[in-house]
Amino acid sequence: MTRVLKIGGSILTDKSRELTARPEEITRVAKEIASHPDDVVLVHGAGSFGHFPAKKYDLPHEFNRAGLRVTHNCVARLCEKVVEALSLAGVECLPVHPLSCLLLRDGRIDSFFMEPIKEMLKNGIMPVLHGDVAMDAAGKAAIVSGDHLIAYLGKALQAEVVAVGSNVDGVLFSGRPLSRITRKEFSVVQSAIGGSASADVTGGMRGKLLELLDLADLGIDSVIFNAGIEGNIARALKGECVGTRIGRAN
Repeated sequence: MTRVLKIGGSILTDKSRELTARPEEITRVAKEIASHPDDVVLVHGAGSFGHFPAKKYDLPHEFNRAGLRVTHNCVARLCEKVVEALSLAGVECLPVHPLSCLLLRDGRIDSFFMEPIKEMLKNGIMPVLHGDVAMDAAGKAAIVSGDHLIAYLGKALQAEVVAVGSNVDGVLFSGRPLSRITRKEFSVVQSAIGGSASADVTGGMRGKLLELLDLADLGIDSVIFNAGIEGNIARALKGECVGTRIGRAN
């Protein structure tokens, strides 16, 4: 059973402060993942390691070679911290940097060399991906978010579990998490669903939902849950609905 898990940058970093990791949370997340590590592809957000340098260099609006290098190096540093924590928790894992294995076109994933990821899974190694900069065949370069990645991977691997851990209890409407949302409900509530409250270049909750609704159109459900609550990551990896389920309309 292939499972694709995303942990948002808001859990792993302080998104209001540049290049500021939350080491205790990284350790906790790693330990929870280690309780159910088999056949998991992990994607993590870039948080303050990605959004601040991207904004500094006005990516992706401006093509800036130095900005691409600096931003990638920053997000790779966060990935290294996550991989190290997983390794200390007993998980065999390897980093997979999107910059080196995929191509965008107009900001969307156009091609993705998936074979190394599949081979890692076959051999008991957890691939760890992250939000990154990437080359774009139409616009020179752009940003590939963790939400882009999880939707693509969920489809490519036909994942049985797709779980997106954020810092809220799901998709909130009138202050309460919705138990389930489809495109029909989204058309009603989208005006009340915003982006991120802090520096973010990837679209916040609305961006997550749009990616996951595309996945739902293919018959692959997902869940958005609060990864900041201890135990929720382990529950999500077991396929439990611990937040808002994103599905296809009946």
